[in-house]
Amino acid sequence: MPDQKLDDLCINTIRFLSIDAVQQANSGHPGAPMGAAPMAYVLWDRFLKHNPTDPQWPDRDRFILSAGHASALLYSLLHLTGYDLPLDELKRFRQLGSKTPGHPEYGLAPGVEVTTGPLGQGFANGVGMAIAERWLAHHFNRPGHEIIDHYVYALVSDGDLQEGVASEAASLAGTLRLGKLIYFYDDNGISIEGNTDISFTENVAQRFQAYGWHTVGSIDGRDLEAVDSAIREAQAEDTRPSLIVCRTVIGYGSPNKAGTGEVHGAALGVEEVQLTREQLGWDYQEPFTLPQEALAHFRQALERGKKRQEAWQTRLEAYRSAYPAEAAQLEEAWQGDPPQGWDQGLAELFSAGDRPVATRVASGRVMNVISEQVPFFAGGSADLAPSTMTILNNREHFSSEEYRGNNFHFGVREHAMGAVANGMAVHGGMIPYTATFLIFSDYMRPPIRLAAIMGLRVAFVFTHDSIGLGEDGPTHQPIEQLLALRAIPNIVVLRPADATETVQAWKAALERRAGPTVLVLGRQSLPVLDRTEYADAAGVLKGGYVLWQASDQPDVILIGTGSEVHIALDAGKLLQEQGIMARVVSMPSWELFDSQSGEYRESVLPAKLRARVSIEAGTPLGWERYVGTDGVAIGLSHFGASAPAADLYQHFGLTAERVAQEAERQVARDGS
Repeated sequence: MPDQKLDDLCINTIRFLSIDAVQQANSGHPGAPMGAAPMAYVLWDRFLKHNPTDPQWPDRDRFILSAGHASALLYSLLHLTGYDLPLDELKRFRQLGSKTPGHPEYGLAPGVEVTTGPLGQGFANGVGMAIAERWLAHHFNRPGHEIIDHYVYALVSDGDLQEGVASEAASLAGTLRLGKLIYFYDDNGISIEGNTDISFTENVAQRFQAYGWHTVGSIDGRDLEAVDSAIREAQAEDTRPSLIVCRTVIGYGSPNKAGTGEVHGAALGVEEVQLTREQLGWDYQEPFTLPQEALAHFRQALERGKKRQEAWQTRLEAYRSAYPAEAAQLEEAWQGDPPQGWDQGLAELFSAGDRPVATRVASGRVMNVISEQVPFFAGGSADLAPSTMTILNNREHFSSEEYRGNNFHFGVREHAMGAVANGMAVHGGMIPYTATFLIFSDYMRPPIRLAAIMGLRVAFVFTHDSIGLGEDGPTHQPIEQLLALRAIPNIVVLRPADATETVQAWKAALERRAGPTVLVLGRQSLPVLDRTEYADAAGVLKGGYVLWQASDQPDVILIGTGSEVHIALDAGKLLQEQGIMARVVSMPSWELFDSQSGEYRESVLPAKLRARVSIEAGTPLGWERYVGTDGVAIGLSHFGASAPAADLYQHFGLTAERVAQEAERQVARDGS
């Protein structure tokens, strides 16, 4: 039977640990932890399957604090239940170098499942985690051997539910009938500007019912037995995701600030903390006091977690004995690296005698070979698979009727697609990819940025990479998007020049574990370069390489990416006819090139050779780092137009003749 007095003590321990952390930092959000502490306590104390001594246990339940501003709540729970997060780290909340930053960051504190803060992202990440759980369970579980069987829980706020990404992800989750997804809606009625009535009056439960969710409540978030009953009801509903609507009071216990915006994003203040102690009967004056009775109760999570993981380990051993091949493949998926020989067959895909092929088409062929070798390679597009060429032909399609499929259909939901893929990656057991047109990377920038912050291996495929898509016009022709993506730290952007470079671009993406890779692919057909005449395409892995040169002592360097490499090659041969020796450099990735040794970069772009011209069908901003202040960067500083691709390239001066003319001027200047 529940011990109400002990439960109250534990809940207030969570509250005051959060209050004290925020107060000491004089920065943070105490209100949400104070109001949400009861429902978080019920979940973590009675339901959450986890082992604080092994935060990476594969079959643990996942808990996401989508309302990342309430980070003090999560840090308090992690410390109290026995994770390796010392109390001193809570005392250093929001301080430089601590494991307790202002919003939870994946990889800093054990038990933080995902980086949250930008509202709605955690909500969508959870959908990706639930997808990964279903995918793995249906691939590997066998009768009597339920090796993958866990829930994904999240605490979401009014702000999360107002963000469009949450709506996109909720719609997808309902369509896919993700029954092991359970979210708590902290319905406290307050946002930064005041009562949510000024901007958010919809019936949230009805909205989620329309998405295909099961909803519980509204319930009183302080009623522990109501929360307990709601979780049990949600767990019993295994064909729909569940939203538990919990009415809470932000800043509960604060006599003067509870239920107001004042307690949302600022420390209570010394006097209000004291009044809150008195209001809640908290007799401890020393900040960060942890009553031993409460701490002992929380630390029971250690023994519970150990026993549950040991029981799972026993089941896993039985599974290994009964299904050794499946067990080996599951462990390979969890390790995350492609199996030995995964790239077998890629080198033979394309040769110079082939007909011209668009890099998006070449990419599709590469992906299908990868899929044969890497069973946990999976993903899809935002309703554009026939255009992005990202269908895995010999794999099934993921749906509510078939959770084994590797082909995902995200619908026209680019923002959610990126965040869902992040959730799949951080869950483990899958290497996800997404696909849409490059212009729509603008809709995906937040999850791409978060993938970079978390260091996730996600392949973001973008096709229709330039004005080369033609007649669709300026709304669909990317100009500034390449630069915007390159500006994100810890990301590798690759824009291959032909089919053979596309093979190498995918190798780079699959072998990179420390962050996301963006593959930028074209619509128009391009010649497959003869690698007996031109340098080996493996140079792509270094980001930039000398593709061709008329002489070992060139007069000018021409640099290109993607389809414009072919323009640079044509220009180089025009110049050769005029007695000007050009070096053509293919530069598919700034990031990979910049990571090479100074000696290698100098061998490709020698400093003494100042005559340089770059060409790329996008903004020329940024190319000065390679052509220098004396060189010329040919590109587009304006939007495109609706016309056939060849006409557009001619109209906007993206031609071999123009490159050659600019190179002539450069050489003449340096020779004068």
